[in-house]
Amino acid sequence: MFNSTATFIMFRSILFVCLASLTFVISSASASLQPRATLGTSLQAIKPASIDGVIDRAHELLGTPYKWGGTSAEQGFDCSSFLVYLFKTEANVLIPRTTAAMHRSSAATIKRNALKPGDAVFFKGNGRGQVSHVGLYIGEGKFIHSPRTGKKIRIDSLSNSYWNKNYTTAKRFHTAG
Repeated sequence: MFNSTATFIMFRSILFVCLASLTFVISSASASLQPRATLGTSLQAIKPASIDGVIDRAHELLGTPYKWGGTSAEQGFDCSSFLVYLFKTEANVLIPRTTAAMHRSSAATIKRNALKPGDAVFFKGNGRGQVSHVGLYIGEGKFIHSPRTGKKIRIDSLSNSYWNKNYTTAKRFHTAG
């Protein structure tokens, strides 16, 4: 039979080793965690270089097919999922999933003459006067967007007669520029 004192000492030693190991694992894991920006904190967390990354990645995706509900470069994107993907992957900023939710969000509303690269630009065009399309402003009066079924991600001008007539507003999900 085991001596109860020896059993207690062995139990205590095993417990100590387990606790020390757990402490090491937790401290190692927490040291590698990076804060994740959300819509509420994203405006403080984003850096100008991140917006450049968003715009650069948007250019890389030119020619990607429109796909309603698509969420990746492999699947394709609809207009809103394109912006969600860009902000999440390139700037770690979470924005609402749908065009309407983006438009309703608490992000700063931007006047047309104050647009900066990285702003989300909104358009009506569904015949009811409601916002139904969004793109990413890239500067010099141009924006990148995923237009509609059968089309591919492309650059258009805000001065184009269709986009000019249907432009509604813009939102800023960043502080860069």
